[in-house]
Amino acid sequence: MSMEPATVLVVDDEPDVADAYAAQLESDFIVSTAYSGQEGLDKIDAAVDVVLLDRRMPGISGDEVLEKIRERNLDCRVAMVTAVDPDFDIIDMPFDDYVIKPVSRDDLFEKINRLLRTSEYEENLRRYYALAAKHATLLSNKPESELSESEQFQQLKEEMDRIQDDLDQTISGFDDDDFAAAFREIGDEATSFAEE
Repeated sequence: MSMEPATVLVVDDEPDVADAYAAQLESDFIVSTAYSGQEGLDKIDAAVDVVLLDRRMPGISGDEVLEKIRERNLDCRVAMVTAVDPDFDIIDMPFDDYVIKPVSRDDLFEKINRLLRTSEYEENLRRYYALAAKHATLLSNKPESELSESEQFQQLKEEMDRIQDDLDQTISGFDDDDFAAAFREIGDEATSFAEE
């Protein structure tokens, strides 16, 4: 995993609020701000790891920004950070977390770190699955003698073991909310895959 700090984009039409969040977060993260939905869409790219997104903004609302982020298939986590009380409409919204304002500095850090942990877990799980599929294919189609002599096959097994250790380490620090976030993501992807 890269040691570079995660990149956080704060999108809020109240500059004072966006700037306050940015000032609190810049000690640990690379932070940029956007003061409208359109500016947020202009600034978001593959380098952004987490978006803190206000819902109620003039012009392009946070809901619309969220929809466009997902349409672009950007691999970032989105937390709606808003004064809008949640209603049943949030059930179908593809965000990763929902935070009601006002938000403390500790809450911001906790939410962002949780999103990053679940993102890391999901990425490692995908990598492990891809390697396990290759491993199973070779086991089914190659004689044991060839497998035991293959340096590439041994490296594949070592990489699987290393990723398994990373997964175990990540999951050992999970609490119930982390599990819910991680497996909500995996469930959403499974549903999308089934619909294709």
